[in-house]
Amino acid sequence: MVGPSGRSSKGKKEIEIKLIENTNSRHVTFSKRRSGLFKKASELSTLCGAAVAVVAFSQAGRPFAFLSDPTADSLLRRRSSLVVTSCAGGEEVDAMRRAAEEAAARHAAEKARMSDAADKIVAAAAAAGSAMWWESAGVEALGEAELAVLDVALRRLKGDVCHRLSNAGGVASARRRRRGSSSLSLKLAFCMLHIT
Repeated sequence: MVGPSGRSSKGKKEIEIKLIENTNSRHVTFSKRRSGLFKKASELSTLCGAAVAVVAFSQAGRPFAFLSDPTADSLLRRRSSLVVTSCAGGEEVDAMRRAAEEAAARHAAEKARMSDAADKIVAAAAAAGSAMWWESAGVEALGEAELAVLDVALRRLKGDVCHRLSNAGGVASARRRRRGSSSLSLKLAFCMLHIT
């Protein structure tokens, strides 16, 4: 076979199907063939409207999956004849799924708690009529959880202010020399002392 450059090439060669001895080559081949397999499964699902699930396990035991439906459960529920428990390691998968669901529930609860605390802080500041939420956060009206959230928010604010001051240090010092005033930096330093 002669290529466009005039050199002869071997073209596509049929490889012998056997275990690849070199581990690096084996990993590369697994990765390439896995992506090709998943691509074919995606094409089958798209072109034919088929529900497809492909699971490939690496030699290390790591599972890689392609699902045409959002969840494997919805795919498996379509066929009542399939039994999920017949899979090797089904208990481990169920335990991992339960742990993931519990973690998601804890995350959602914590997110809701943080949102409620933030709403209370903003409401207390608005009731006090302050211009900025940190000027008067109404700490007397807050419980322990809300105070912890306020503490985190103030520390984050302090870090942001310090970061901006350190980044603008050269510009700010040049402006102060021109104006002859450093009252802004004194106010910020005073504010930072009281936050800590």
